[in-house]
Amino acid sequence: MRTGLAICFFLIAVKCFSQEKTVAGIVFDKESKARIASVNVHNITTGVAVYDNLKGEFNIKAVAGDQLVFTRQEYHPDTIKVQNNTPLAIYMSRLAIQLKLVTVHDSLLTPEQQLAATKREYNKAYGSLAYGDFLTSPSSGSAGLSIDALYNAFSREGRNAANLRQIIERDYEQKVIDYRFNRTYVANITGLKDEKLTAFMFRYRPGYYTTKTLSDYDFIFMIRNNLRRFLRNQRTYSLQPLTAK
Repeated sequence: MRTGLAICFFLIAVKCFSQEKTVAGIVFDKESKARIASVNVHNITTGVAVYDNLKGEFNIKAVAGDQLVFTRQEYHPDTIKVQNNTPLAIYMSRLAIQLKLVTVHDSLLTPEQQLAATKREYNKAYGSLAYGDFLTSPSSGSAGLSIDALYNAFSREGRNAANLRQIIERDYEQKVIDYRFNRTYVANITGLKDEKLTAFMFRYRPGYYTTKTLSDYDFIFMIRNNLRRFLRNQRTYSLQPLTAK
């Protein structure tokens, strides 16, 4: 009797195990061959769905004949038919061709070169301070100001010289932002033109710290994320027309 019960439990366990078969694998970017996280893996045969982990690895209940659909934002969906329980390598293609990390600049002096020229020009007013590292990173949202006009409004006293250095610092930070976040560069990434490009750049102008610290890849990623928000709320972010007073 005990032998019969043991055989019965064994058969039930084998049946359950066969029903709980899983398929594992890793999801890659087809171009860069980097692993992709947050991919939805949907077994449309059984209705079961999971997400892969930060390493691009997934494990889902599936048997031979099941169909798995892989989906993620910015990628084409990919569908495969399970042949067996061998681990899978899935390569997903981007919806758009990924831009090479190229920074577009104009032929003008860089902000650093302009700053060095300014320090040389006003070296008599600053003395040795003109060649010191007086720059900090305060948050500033104002546009660049005219250094020549403001210089005439300050004396050579220490307090006024300090104020002038702060103005030069803010002007430098805005030039750094303008140099990287320029119309040509942003237009190439977003595809926006004219008024829409102006409205987008006004609404999503980055700060100095962000501009200085983000890599080219992260900077492009930030612009594309902001573009999606902009396209969802174009009326909200449109610039108001100028009216005569």
